[in-house]
Amino acid sequence: MQQKLDGSCCAVARIGDEIVALSRAGYRAETSPYIQHWVFAWWVDQRARRFREFLADGERVVGEWLALAHGTRYDLPHEPFVVFDIMRGSERAPFLEVMARCAWGGGVGRPFTMPQLISYGPAVHVDDAMMRLSARLHGASDNIEGIVYRVEYDGKVDFLAKYVDHDKVDGIYLPEISGKPAVWNRFMGTRLNEMFDLPMITEWAAGRAKAFIQTEKETEDGSDL
Repeated sequence: MQQKLDGSCCAVARIGDEIVALSRAGYRAETSPYIQHWVFAWWVDQRARRFREFLADGERVVGEWLALAHGTRYDLPHEPFVVFDIMRGSERAPFLEVMARCAWGGGVGRPFTMPQLISYGPAVHVDDAMMRLSARLHGASDNIEGIVYRVEYDGKVDFLAKYVDHDKVDGIYLPEISGKPAVWNRFMGTRLNEMFDLPMITEWAAGRAKAFIQTEKETEDGSDL
């Protein structure tokens, strides 16, 4: 059981030696209409070596991208990408493998953060699990969203389930829902939008998206042959 974090589910895949940042829908993050995903794509690109050494060809690491506040605001004590899965196709790696690899962090030697572990092994009632949640570990300044149950059998992930607090309102800080400016989470007190060069990243993402779309079009047309 782990703390459920409230951000945007994103992934990083290794395809050969290429490192690709993905949105939840599986599309390249730089082609998303949302700036939080452009920032994610740029953030991953700057750490391509780290991810290349962490992942085997065909694997992807999945986590919560916490740069932009959705329904919970955070003052993060760690980097904004928090890992909860390593996947090969549709198969999830067992929890102990994910934990060990995140602690190792790849050849660069920088560990990846994982969501708070509430219990490994013994079942814990929802009410008890919610009482064990720590706002300090991930810096939540609003009520924590909930918990995630991960059930494994014979060394394989059987299924996942989640419990979300009844008072939780999805996306209350997102501009498309609130009608107000975006609320960026903080890293050790500083707003993340103040730490990223957003105009530069916007231009970078637009260029990457345009190049990718053009390549796809040429491939479909056969004009690359």
